[in-house]
Amino acid sequence: MAFVKKAPFISVLALSALLVLISFLSGPSKAFSADTPSSPVISSQTHDAGVTAAQAAYPPAPKLKAEDYPKVKGLNPRLTVWMAAQMHLWFAAFVLAVPIFVFIFEAIGMAKKDRRYDSTAYEFMRVSMVAYSITAITGGLLLLSLIVFYPDLMKYLASIFGPTMILYALIFFAETGVLYTYYYGWHALDRGARKWAHLFLGFLLNLSGTALMFIANAWVTFMMTPAGVDIRGAFDGNVWHAVHNHLWSPMNLHRFIANIAYGGSIVGAYAAYKFLSSNTDEDRAHYDWMGYAANFVAIGALLPLPFAGYWLTAEIYAYSQQMGINLMGGVFAWLFIVQAVLIGALFLAANYYLWCGLSRSEGGRRYTKYIKYIAFALTVSFLVWFTPHTLVLKPSEAQALGGQYHPYLGPLGLMPAKNTAVNIMLLFTYLSFLLYRRSNRIAISSWAIYGKATQAAIFVSAIANIVYLGVYYGYFTNTVYKVASSVPQVVTTLFVIVSCSLIEAAIYRRSEEAGPYRWGRMPERSQYALFLIAVTFTWLMGLMGFVRSAIRQHWHVYSVMRDASPDAFTPTIGYAARVVSVGTIIFMAIVIFIFWVSNLSGRRPHGGGRAG
Repeated sequence: MAFVKKAPFISVLALSALLVLISFLSGPSKAFSADTPSSPVISSQTHDAGVTAAQAAYPPAPKLKAEDYPKVKGLNPRLTVWMAAQMHLWFAAFVLAVPIFVFIFEAIGMAKKDRRYDSTAYEFMRVSMVAYSITAITGGLLLLSLIVFYPDLMKYLASIFGPTMILYALIFFAETGVLYTYYYGWHALDRGARKWAHLFLGFLLNLSGTALMFIANAWVTFMMTPAGVDIRGAFDGNVWHAVHNHLWSPMNLHRFIANIAYGGSIVGAYAAYKFLSSNTDEDRAHYDWMGYAANFVAIGALLPLPFAGYWLTAEIYAYSQQMGINLMGGVFAWLFIVQAVLIGALFLAANYYLWCGLSRSEGGRRYTKYIKYIAFALTVSFLVWFTPHTLVLKPSEAQALGGQYHPYLGPLGLMPAKNTAVNIMLLFTYLSFLLYRRSNRIAISSWAIYGKATQAAIFVSAIANIVYLGVYYGYFTNTVYKVASSVPQVVTTLFVIVSCSLIEAAIYRRSEEAGPYRWGRMPERSQYALFLIAVTFTWLMGLMGFVRSAIRQHWHVYSVMRDASPDAFTPTIGYAARVVSVGTIIFMAIVIFIFWVSNLSGRRPHGGGRAG
């Protein structure tokens, strides 16, 4: 409890350190001084020769040498920055996502006048409070390690993004104040007009958190797709040009959706932790409902996430074909096979949890017979998704096979097959959710049978259309149509989700319950599926974060500022996987500590009565 009470001091301390470091970055840079050989000498003579004031204020990116990188004995610069950045991103994703669905839950509770939503939202926030302070600490560690090991890079970025860095610090300060007012004022602002004021604070909290993410994304995406600079890296003086670079918008969308899914998975793991440690039926029922709500958020965000990923990848290709080829068809291609395995595990675990949820009501037994068909479709799609295009073979194996490609399974390694498989997995995951939602309902409307038939026709037609688009345009037309066919596949999947949801709401708007709904009536094995989702999400985010950063290869800022450090090489996939795995273990250990601390802060003192 004491740790939670000291959290405001920790966050303010981290903010103060952030402001001091930013002011240091904004100071004079040796790399930009007139005495530095790698930068142009700005003097009255050169100015008379035609150097403009803008050119004098914004010199080119420095050309670094190996000796320009400081060394700290016993620390590897890239590994130190890598771990600090990864820890900060994991925690940042969590603390940005939790307030989003806390705000949604509080609003639903107000609309339905159901205190269950409000109490669950409050407990979500209690979990995130400790994580918020750790996020600030890891952010400070990341900034410190970048300044220590890559000072010239940070000074160059500060010369371009200095105003946004100051803005980031000010918004962070405002967010901190809103956050603690929102959390500690929860019970004081829980009635009447004060409740609306509290909900507005939740809106401001999410607005500031999203703004912080957008600002930080500008720095990250500029390093991948620089804008607002010329070929020498000289800044044109317009910060918006640098912020609104080629990948900024798709990265904002992708991270926003991914953070919501990730936050839901972590809170789901917390609910599973509490469910397994509960001693009463009342507590088990409460945390069963919390786990369902968190899993609903995670699945709801997971469904559109691949589409945001498609957009981000397409924009990478559009900016640089070489970067795109390295991403999907070069040294990082096998990491996308690992990604397919992990995302497949997410889908299977999420579906398994929904299938276990059918046991909460007597009406759920009606739909258990469909589980084997859904599982078969998911498994086949999963196998197609992670089938590689090329195989790692010994010379003798390649000779026996007749080449590097399998004669029958080779075509499954192409993107048309994988796009088809992932869209089918999305549809069947949505079908599992649809069956779960109607498991305890009995439709009484006269046209219910026609509505369900319409839904079935939409599903069958959509699957046929997705397969046709993937097979015909993927293998029997030219490359242009092969790439373009993924768009109508995505539109088809989204159409099914939206149209069937509307029909479902109309069918069961007036319905009867098949029996009493029993929260807490879940097998314990279902809770381990929630743990699996959280761990898989964490590992997946770490691996894909490595890929996003590593496709820059030997560039700090792609094609503008070269990395001349001893670490300017692409590590092996095995090494990257080990680093991310160790980081995942450390992060999950800290998360368990957060669960424990939040549990302490939620305990009531023994003796219960008020002081006399």
